[in-house]
Amino acid sequence: MWGDLTGQELPGKVPQMADVVIEVEGLVKRYGEILAVAGISFSVEKGEVFGLLGPNGAGKTTTVECIEGLRIPDSGEIKVLGMRAHPNNHALKARLGIQLQGTAFLPRLTVEETLRLFASFYPRSLPVGELLELVALREKRRSQVKTLSGGQRQRLALAMALVNDPEVLILDEPTAGLDPQARRSLWDLITSLKGRGKTVLITTHYLEEAECLCDRVLILDHGQIIALGSPKELVAKQSEGTPIEIHLGSGSDGVDLRGLPGVKRAVREEDTVVLYSTSPVETIRAVSLLSSEGKLVLEDLVMRRVSLEDVYLILTGRRIRE
Repeated sequence: MWGDLTGQELPGKVPQMADVVIEVEGLVKRYGEILAVAGISFSVEKGEVFGLLGPNGAGKTTTVECIEGLRIPDSGEIKVLGMRAHPNNHALKARLGIQLQGTAFLPRLTVEETLRLFASFYPRSLPVGELLELVALREKRRSQVKTLSGGQRQRLALAMALVNDPEVLILDEPTAGLDPQARRSLWDLITSLKGRGKTVLITTHYLEEAECLCDRVLILDHGQIIALGSPKELVAKQSEGTPIEIHLGSGSDGVDLRGLPGVKRAVREEDTVVLYSTSPVETIRAVSLLSSEGKLVLEDLVMRRVSLEDVYLILTGRRIRE
């Protein structure tokens, strides 16, 4: 049935490889004088979970809205499933599943009524019972939407995005505002969708989430790409040393820790300092000595493994914040 849903190829373009389902080339989007996306290019392969990472305002949502066809770029080209992304490309929309940052529900409808309503918008849809089972809401099928918890609402929003059995699923900050248990539940669900052969594009500012879920990640900052690769590759490229996170008490403002033994880089935000050391034992010994001499007030010290957070911290000099 889906064979009839074809789009027009861009003139003069070489056909894409079969395993590339999203191709973005030179995407630029402005809002007045604000440059939200500054000429980025990337591709997403079939069957992978691809993450767009960055703080609020980095350009993540603008990028996915252009991919979804909800916004028209100022310049650049976007193709999804071999078709041009455009607000009027209804054939493409029938093959996408989209979960926006905020989903508006009809509060007095039940969960089952909500899914049946959305299923009626498509020529083909999954059985409501299968959707309820997939997102673990079968026991809530007769509950009004207004009675659902935050995590249950997010799972319902995901079920709505899956109602047309899409080939490509685009999730914009799907776990924002959820408690850790609800977030983990959605992680499991997204992993199961990959197992069903879905291609998933997800935006998030939770770096732990990206490390857990994504095959590859693209890190955005101020509308520009600052890193692209698998989480493992990006972490492996970080050669600044072992991160030692130090929380300082009041009275430590004048202490400069950059010259301690083994330290290759020091990043400070307020009362937290992250030292990247090639000789962590020597570095910790030196910090302890400064503390015992009363030259700094040490509240906590943690040596940890390198993570995507460190990649972002080293590249930008700050943490991702909501």
